[in-house]
Amino acid sequence: MSASEPETRLSLPRLLAFSTPNFGVGALAIALGVYLPRYYAGHIGLGLTAVGLAFSLIRLSDTLLDPVIGILMDRSRTRLGRYRVWLTLGAPVLAAGVFMLFEPPGGVSLAYMLFWLLVYYVGSSLTMLSHASWASVIAGNYHERSRVFGSIQLIGVIGAAMALCLPILMARRDGSSGAGDVSAMGWLVIGSIPVGVVLALISTPERLVREKVGETYRMRDYLEMVLRPEMARIILADFCLAMGPGWMAALYLFYFHDARGFTTARSSLLLFIYVAAGVAGAPLLSLLARKIGKHVTLMGASAAYSIGLVFIASAPKGAFAINVGLMFLLGFAASCFPLLDRAMVADVGDAIRLEKGKNRIGLLYAMITTTQKVASALSIGFSFTVLGWIGYRAKEGVVNSPQAIHGMEMVYIIGPIVFVMIGAACFIGYRLDSRRHAEIRRQLAIRDAADTEAPVLEGLGGPVAGTRHVGRT
Repeated sequence: MSASEPETRLSLPRLLAFSTPNFGVGALAIALGVYLPRYYAGHIGLGLTAVGLAFSLIRLSDTLLDPVIGILMDRSRTRLGRYRVWLTLGAPVLAAGVFMLFEPPGGVSLAYMLFWLLVYYVGSSLTMLSHASWASVIAGNYHERSRVFGSIQLIGVIGAAMALCLPILMARRDGSSGAGDVSAMGWLVIGSIPVGVVLALISTPERLVREKVGETYRMRDYLEMVLRPEMARIILADFCLAMGPGWMAALYLFYFHDARGFTTARSSLLLFIYVAAGVAGAPLLSLLARKIGKHVTLMGASAAYSIGLVFIASAPKGAFAINVGLMFLLGFAASCFPLLDRAMVADVGDAIRLEKGKNRIGLLYAMITTTQKVASALSIGFSFTVLGWIGYRAKEGVVNSPQAIHGMEMVYIIGPIVFVMIGAACFIGYRLDSRRHAEIRRQLAIRDAADTEAPVLEGLGGPVAGTRHVGRT
């Protein structure tokens, strides 16, 4: 980083406070990705194919909304800030969707699930997109972004771990778990969303980056952003690195219960270890990325993740201790997938701002949230549909044949490995590294220095005394 480059570095307490909205998002990643589809397919009785198609349909339709939200965010000018206002709007929508999905009345229909999934995903888009966009303007330095997004990921991992504690603590004496797990997870999220948003709002400034005035962009200009070599690589990699773990999450309870011989409580404990490993993985891999680069770290983590899956498939059935170590390895490696992808998007946003003179970070993150949603939709939809094709049945109390269980094992292992390794291959020859980004930031600093100072909107609680300024701000 050039000594003349404006840079703002949040103190650790304020950075953690800013990251707290991701607590509920992390809990939802587990609750919605692992437990809710199985709950509606098995306990509610809507069926594997119907639930898989419902998740796919809503998520794919919701992807059309993200670019619109991204464009509106980039054009927003309010006294609350550019991105903070959208985070504030998203919280109640997200909470409403979570409540209705996790506290359904008796005998709900497929239409009920479709409608409230749509509400949930709209709220999720508003919350996640605004938070990630806001994070990108907090840190401009290549390595500082690894720190900021690493903190966000760490808080998300803690939220996911807390969600996983619930089915472990609530397990019945027979080793199974009931519908109360889903309800408890929902209330954990509903309670954490407003707390996280308020903490972020009162603790963190929002820097408004300088832009050219009076310039308009056409749809062709947005298409050029998607087709930029760096951004195209990140989008494809993000899709694959979300598709692999999403595929694994959708089938996780089926696999570890029927194929590995673990109770639901023990399966949840292993999943807790997978998630908790991210508490170590997120900061350590973020630190490694500062040493060797984000894309190199992602490639290495992807290889470790795939190797871990191979060893899980070959481990003795019911070997809990062995699976503890392997699930820790998988969780450690996977923890860097979302955080480093998003930090790299912010780097691309700087390159676009240097070339075009416009801040388009909201739209860029909309592209990433869109790929995440498509991956999530397809991972649940495809994997559940394939399970139906091979004759596997999810209804509670049903005993599947050995052939169906073996087919489910193959579906569980092969899908994630293929997608994660494709994601790693996307970064072969990637060029937007720390040296190139430092030059981009140097040129932005020179251009910005010739202009008036960029305004900083302080936290709602007043001046942010915990913010350390480096260089000119």
